[in-house]
Amino acid sequence: MQSRDHHISHRYDQELEALRDDVLNMGSKVEEQIENAVRALTEGSEETAEGAIREDHAVNAMEVAADEKAVSLLARRTPAARDLRFVMTAIKTITDLERMGDEAEKIARMAKHLSGRKPLKRNLAIPSMSEAVRNQTRQALDALAAMDAEAALRIHQEDAKIDEMFEGIFRELLTYMMEDSRNISATIDILFVAKALERIGDHSKNITEYVIYMVHGKDVRHTDVNHLDLEEGEG
Repeated sequence: MQSRDHHISHRYDQELEALRDDVLNMGSKVEEQIENAVRALTEGSEETAEGAIREDHAVNAMEVAADEKAVSLLARRTPAARDLRFVMTAIKTITDLERMGDEAEKIARMAKHLSGRKPLKRNLAIPSMSEAVRNQTRQALDALAAMDAEAALRIHQEDAKIDEMFEGIFRELLTYMMEDSRNISATIDILFVAKALERIGDHSKNITEYVIYMVHGKDVRHTDVNHLDLEEGEG
């Protein structure tokens, strides 16, 4: 009986690990999609834009597969305590990653629309903002992989920097439109991209909230985390 119980427990751990790997692999694909979408925009490459659009299909397929795995775990294993929180965190993270992929696809479609024109040079903050967003996404996923709530909290608190970058781009583009009304159409296109990046940042911030919940059982959504003191919740 002990050997059988050990086998079942080992298999259960493997299933949890497989779900974790699926989530992290999906995150890596989304990071790649964001990078390619912005590169298509800055380089004016329709081919790169098409590739980033196709990547969204892969992201969607990964979402379905991971979601099915999570639901199966809930139905067959009835996890409790931290394991249950992990599965719920995985389900929520999968949803946010899929939405991040949707935003990256929007950027790629905008890049395709703008292809053939001069590469984006007017607003150099877009690539910088893209890099910041991808770094935040990577760090949030690293915190999830390590179950590191303290790192997640730091990343969450630093999200304000991305919001500041968006506000800076908005002000610059507003000035650009006021200088010459002929700039309005192109400027709105770039603002559309900046807003998509800002939304991706919001989704990665959501992931850090899930990590805190997973580790400590604390729901920090809609709370001020700047002075949050993490204390161990239920096990």
